[in-house]
Order: sequence, then C-alpha cells, then structure tokens
Amino acid sequence: MEKKTFILIHGSWHSAWNWHKVTPLLERQGHTVHAIDLPGMGRDKTPMEEVTFEGTIQHLCGLIDSIEGKVILIGHSKNGIMISQAAEYRPKKIEKLIYLAAYLIPNGKTQKEYSVQDTKGWLKGYVDIHKTTKSHTLRTEIFKEGLYHDCDDDITEMAKVILGHEPIESGMAPLDLTDKNYGSVPRYYIECTDDRAVTPFIQQKMYGETPCLKVYKMDTSHSPFFSKPKELVDIFAEIAHLS
Repeated sequence: MEKKTFILIHGSWHSAWNWHKVTPLLERQGHTVHAIDLPGMGRDKTPMEEVTFEGTIQHLCGLIDSIEGKVILIGHSKNGIMISQAAEYRPKKIEKLIYLAAYLIPNGKTQKEYSVQDTKGWLKGYVDIHKTTKSHTLRTEIFKEGLYHDCDDDITEMAKVILGHEPIESGMAPLDLTDKNYGSVPRYYIECTDDRAVTPFIQQKMYGETPCLKVYKMDTSHSPFFSKPKELVDIFAEIAHLS
C-alpha cells in the first residue's frame, strides 16, 4: 500500500487536538501526518489581531513547500476555505482535497455568505464577538449538543479547556479560485448527516454547486474524528488510494 502525506486542518475554535484519535490510526498504516494549529489558534501564539486569511494561507503553503512530494489536504468545517485557497496557490503539490463537513465555497464568495444561509444550525446565537481582538468564541453551553452529541462526555470537558478564539476576517475574505489551478485538484466530500453545526442542508448545497468526484456520508455529528475515528480513517485511506 502506497504511503501518503496528510495535512489535517481543524475547524473554528479548535486546534490540532481535533485529530488526536485520527493521527495514530493513519500513522499505523504508514502514512505521514501533519495535524497543525492554524495561526493564532491552539498552541500557535500569533496575536489574534495580526492573523489574516492570506497570512494563514501562506503559512500553510510554507508547510506544503517543506514537504517532499505531494500532500493530501483535509479541511474540517469553516476551514475548508483554507484547503481551497491553498490548492489555488499550490495545485501541483496537492494530490487531493478532502472536505469534512466543510465549507466548499466557489470563487469570489465568502464562507460567511454560506454560513448565514444555514439558518437551522444549532450554534446560531451562541457566538460572542470580541472587537478588540477581531475574533469570536463559542459559548460552552452549546458544546455538547451543537458539536459533540454523539461523542463521549470527556470530549466536551476537554473542549471546555482547549477551545479558543477564531479570527473573524477569514470568514469574510472572498476566495480567489481558478479552474486552471484549484479546479485541477481532485476533491472529495464527507457529509456528516447528523451535523448540527454545519447542517446537511448547507453541506448538500455546497457540494451540489461545486461538485466533487465522490461524496461519502457518515451518520455522525460535526465531530466524527471523536465519535467514529476508525470509520473516518477508513474513508481517508480509501480516498487516498483512488486513482
């Protein structure tokens, strides 16, 4: 079995911690895994008010450039926008894009434009804006039911300690994508059919407008990396070896 290199991109408020169950399973198969903290998030100490969408993409491209050979990018939730823009800048270095319950946004549009259409999402009304740091946070009382309702309770308790601020600007940054670059990278979608954060309605709308080579479905919450990590890794591995 051919060994691959995966870069795993967490979603809003989260960090590399998202992938702590997934990473060892992929590594056990012989793959190389980079689960990263985006700038200003997790253990990355970039001041939040200095974080920009373009700067984050350049940070990601720097990692991609440092790796020999091609990589597979996996983006969760809001930060599907990161793997899309990175593919525009480094199409020849990226083997595949995998969107996990992620924002799959077309050229010229923003993540926010699609988020506001997801009117049934459970997180609405639980996000606090912090103008001084140009960021927002999610209130802890919605963690369990909004993000982790099919996960063990210890995940929610860990999240209360780990989750942090999310930069606002990237959600309002229009994507700059072309068919020549971004469109040349094969893309796949994993829909979470019991997702309360990015609902199936908006997931289906996005991959309907921007078709993928294959759509997988998991009967999980927004966080299958916690509730069904083995099943998720099986899908990652299958996609990795599709020609």
